Formats: sequence, structure tokens, C-alpha cells
Amino acid sequence: MATGGNSVNFSQSLIPIFKDENFEFWSIKMKTLFKSQDLWELVENGYADPDEENNNILKENKKKDNKALLFIQQAVHETIFSRIAAATTSNEAWEILHKEFQGSSKVIIVKLQSFHLAKVLKSLTPTFDHVVATIEESKDLTVYAFDELMGSLQAHEARLNRSLETKNEEKAFQVREESSNQRGRGHNRGGFRGRSRGK
Repeated sequence: MATGGNSVNFSQSLIPIFKDENFEFWSIKMKTLFKSQDLWELVENGYADPDEENNNILKENKKKDNKALLFIQQAVHETIFSRIAAATTSNEAWEILHKEFQGSSKVIIVKLQSFHLAKVLKSLTPTFDHVVATIEESKDLTVYAFDELMGSLQAHEARLNRSLETKNEEKAFQVREESSNQRGRGHNRGGFRGRSRGK
């Protein structure tokens, strides 16, 4: 089936649905979708009404904008749709979603940092479980710096290593002591011969 340049030429299933979480990932996918349909500039910047002589350009811009608005409307879950239902342009709908779910660049950085810290904490071995639990309970990951986390984990690892070294030294000392005790006992057993009965 041939499709024109202005018609929607792909399946609804290819449009990612935003369900109030992971906005950053969803928006990246949507930007790619808009760029593939040559709509991103309209969504990002909107469009200016040209003078009366360029009525065809205005019609084309409105048509493209409505297509982009349709994509946005289809790409949000029903619980989110009410927030953009009154938007009349793709730019307006995009800005509403952007302001509500993405926030400022500082918020984005904090969210990514928290995500990164959580990922690091989940990847640790069981020997760090009690440290992870302590960090998760006592620290707000949105303000906890990566360097702080690494410092805490390295300090814990150093304590574990010192404890292991101490245990190894104690075991080595214990083995030496047992070895010397056994040598001493061995000489007594084999070296003394008493009188046997009946001879």
C-alpha cells in the first residue's frame, strides 16, 4: 500500500507509550520518531503564522503540527492524556509534558545521578548488603554524591580486607602453634619406651 509523505505510515504499536515514569527515555524515543517524520522542529519550536500570501504554507504547517499532536496524544497513557487534552498545538502539548515530568536540567541531573547510584548499589556483592541497606535507609540518593558512595564502599572494602588479613594472621599463628605442639608431643611418644608387663 503506497502512502503519501504526509500520512501516518507506521503502526500504532511503534509509538512508545508514556505511563508517568522514565520520561527521559520516552522523550528520546519520541524525538527520534518526530525527526523521522520531519516534525521535530515544529514540536520543539512551534510555527509562526506566515503572511496572508503564504496561506498554503500555513495549511501545511497546521497539517504537520496536527500530525505531531496526534503522535503525542497517542503516545501518552490515558491517565496522562487529560493533562494535554486542551493543548491545540504539538509544541504546547510537548511543553506541558516536558515541564511536568522532566523538570529543569538540575532535576534531570539529580534523577540520572540517583539512577546511576541505585544501579551501582544493586550490582554489589552480598558482602556489601548491610552497607547498601544502611545507605538506602539513611541517605537521600538524590543528594548523595557518587564520590561519597565510592568512598563509603572503598572504606567498607578496606575494613573487610583488614578483617580478613587479621583472621589469616590468627589462623597462621594458630597453625604454627599447633604444629609446634604436635612436634613436641611426637618426640615424647616415640622417644620413651617403658617396661612392658610380663617380661
